Amino acid sequence: MNENSERVERTDGSNIEHIVMRRIRLLRILGLIISTGMLVALTFIAALWGVGKEVWVARVFENMPHANNLFAFARFWFDAFVHTRLIVQVLTLLTLTSFVYLIREIVRTISLFFSPTRA
Repeated sequence: MNENSERVERTDGSNIEHIVMRRIRLLRILGLIISTGMLVALTFIAALWGVGKEVWVARVFENMPHANNLFAFARFWFDAFVHTRLIVQVLTLLTLTSFVYLIREIVRTISLFFSPTRA
């Protein structure tokens, strides 16, 4: 056989090749869906939604001090956190934690994208 017939066989593909490639594509898609970043993003959205259901967020922002006093601003948020129900406290901590991990995953993904490729 010459070189052209071998090239035709490679590009033509077989049934096994199609099955293997379909499985590889499925694994890549599942890897994206079931990644740590996606889990963190869904946790962040769910926790933020939970806080929104439990607290009238617009009223909290209306009651927030408008002065440029950093101490009063910090004191307000501390008091608002301490004087709320336990479920809101847990959801707030979950939101903040998942936000930090989400930022970490984004930075990690961007750094991998711009890092030099390995051989």
